[in-house]
Amino acid sequence: MTGRLLHVGPVIVDVVMAVDALPRAGGGVFASSARTLAGGGFNVIAAAARAGMEVVYAGSHGTGPHGDLVRAALRSEGVAVAHAPFPDADTGFCVALVDGDAERTFITRLGAETEVSLAQLRTLRPRPGDYVYTVGYSLLPGPRADDLLAWIGDLPEGVRLVLDPAPVVGDLPRRTLDRALARVDLLSLSAAEAATVTGSTIPEEAAALLLPRIRPGGTVVVRDAAKGCAVAGAGDTPLRVPGFPVRAVDTNGAGDAHVGVFTAAVAGGLAPVEAARRANAAAALSVTRRGPATGPTAGETDAFLARHGDEAPPGRGR
Repeated sequence: MTGRLLHVGPVIVDVVMAVDALPRAGGGVFASSARTLAGGGFNVIAAAARAGMEVVYAGSHGTGPHGDLVRAALRSEGVAVAHAPFPDADTGFCVALVDGDAERTFITRLGAETEVSLAQLRTLRPRPGDYVYTVGYSLLPGPRADDLLAWIGDLPEGVRLVLDPAPVVGDLPRRTLDRALARVDLLSLSAAEAATVTGSTIPEEAAALLLPRIRPGGTVVVRDAAKGCAVAGAGDTPLRVPGFPVRAVDTNGAGDAHVGVFTAAVAGGLAPVEAARRANAAAALSVTRRGPATGPTAGETDAFLARHGDEAPPGRGR
């Protein structure tokens, strides 16, 4: 596999609690389990690293117990850290409540992960063939968003930018989103996020509407949960790549697993449709496991696809 993934989005700590149902306002429930783990951008990082891609965490991280936990988790995945800890704050955290239907609800407190500066970004030296990943949370209004936009606008021609706009896409100023999209090579977003941007609830149609807004030759992936995803690329009609039926126990991090594995697959030379099939398989595996960073290894994805070899989607990329 050629090229590194430089991840400039935020990695935080997830406090994941399983509950039968969310409490009513003013009420309370007991959690049947609780875990404290690296989350946020770590989910994409882990998925790409387990898929065989070299990954560098190039975002910010704090001093304190949350920062220590994040750095230990990155080391466990063989991921290098580009910057020293931010001296004046700890890494932020998110409480993720997973209910009996495997749906999740988030409450987040941001921290040092939001503090990556233009000076820090300019110490990075992405090479032709590298991929840079960022997320909509890093583009929310503020000076750091301006820094990030300036930096990605100056990326070398041979560096490919991956963007997941995230659920906050509706809160991004139109000018900010347009500036970011103009440099994007791989755009991956959920069907709900795509509908927010385009007004279309049909993933294939939304993918077609988004394609002209990214760089020529780029790819748009609209993730549609268990139904798979829609893929649009230059010169092709948007194509539905079916998902895989599994019994979900926790959907937390499934979209992140999809983005990480899709990026690694494209970096490894797969055509977008075949990369999407592989990402669908990884996302399906991830929802059968509890926790946020449940992306499978490359071998696990290979074995899953081998068991579903008669379900390969028709069309290009085979």
